[in-house]
Amino acid sequence: MAGGVFFALLLAWSVYFGVVAFGPLVASQAACWAAAGAGVVALRRAGVRGAPATAAVWVLAEALRTRWPLGGLAWGQLGVALHDVPAARNLAAWGGVPLVSFLVVLAAGWIADAAGGTRSPSGGLAAGTTGPPPTGWRGPLALAGIVTVAVASVPVTTRPSGDLRVAVLQGNDQNRRLTKAEIDAGFLTRRHLALAERLRGPYDLIVFPESALETDPETDPLLRARLVSVAREHGAAVLVNVIERTGGRRYNANRLYRPDGSLAGTYRKRHLVPFGEYVPWRDRLSFIPALDQVPEDFDPGRVDRVFRVRGRPVASVICFESAFGPQVRGVVRAGAQLVVVSTNNRSYRRSANSAQHVALSQMRAAETRRPVVHAAVSGISAVIGPGGDIVGDAALFERKVLGLRVTTTAGRTPYVILGDWVEWGSGLGLAAALGYTRRARRRLQREP
Repeated sequence: MAGGVFFALLLAWSVYFGVVAFGPLVASQAACWAAAGAGVVALRRAGVRGAPATAAVWVLAEALRTRWPLGGLAWGQLGVALHDVPAARNLAAWGGVPLVSFLVVLAAGWIADAAGGTRSPSGGLAAGTTGPPPTGWRGPLALAGIVTVAVASVPVTTRPSGDLRVAVLQGNDQNRRLTKAEIDAGFLTRRHLALAERLRGPYDLIVFPESALETDPETDPLLRARLVSVAREHGAAVLVNVIERTGGRRYNANRLYRPDGSLAGTYRKRHLVPFGEYVPWRDRLSFIPALDQVPEDFDPGRVDRVFRVRGRPVASVICFESAFGPQVRGVVRAGAQLVVVSTNNRSYRRSANSAQHVALSQMRAAETRRPVVHAAVSGISAVIGPGGDIVGDAALFERKVLGLRVTTTAGRTPYVILGDWVEWGSGLGLAAALGYTRRARRRLQREP
């Protein structure tokens, strides 16, 4: 029940795609909470109890939910709720959002135990057994939690490597669906090109967000000429989002054009949105009318791409991809010193979706200690510092040029180096606790 209520509120914006999308989405996410509860109960019956065990189960449940099914959904991780807390963002640099989630559940368990005025219910045997509880595993896990908190309190920093003058063009101020006539007339393209005309002075990178252009400059010579003009006038690289059709495939892609107008390269979105950018089991689900909103599937890209802008390595991810820590970690390991999130959230109108998305980008910046430029076609756009703090933004459906000088960073955080060690550690810790408890129980049963 708790999971159902939580996700119904968190994912309320999915109703814009119909109840047929909202109900299954909420149910599937709530099921992971139910699975976590069932896991805690199963461990208690096996003699493994207490706040550390509960925190480990929670982390493993979130790890499952963010990967499965269909690539998972990273919305609603507990640690992201602390995106505006600097101490929590520093924790993320050590172990990503999973570390923050683990410590929040651990602290809540210890506080609940203290408020109850009793010892932590870590002991006890499964129903129907006798003898003293095998609780020897509690001390090491509790000590590990305390040591983790102490170590994670040490600030994580990366070194400045340069700076880039960045302009984000947020051009859609219409809080509604565009009409067919507007789409045919290139409404969004014209609005964003008009914003580009407002730019003054030199820039290093100009970003047209996801869906800001209705055609592909590689197949539209007039649009290509306009973009080349913008690039040359400001001496800037220009990042644009396109629907790329090549070799019988269809990609959601970002293209980067150099200041001289030549194409530097293309990044194709790797982590697609199920039922948003492709329909799994399309033939079997053809009886659902709402799926007509996705008449054609995108194909996934295969590789990350790091571009060079004024000599600085810059990577882009597209929309949904920024919700996943491992994906952004991957482009930073590939050398990126700045990450651009190109997104289109206009279908969700004035719901909480856009603010939630910026919060996720804050945690990606905190985990990697990289600045993140969160470029949204209709807002919220934001420039986020390497510590996860927002240094500039543009509100929902505000037509605005967001221009700032961004300091790029180099160096790797513990999370970038070690990855999701908290998830592995949680699994190994629970396995060790179970093994210890079983051995202790067998020893007690052998003793008089």
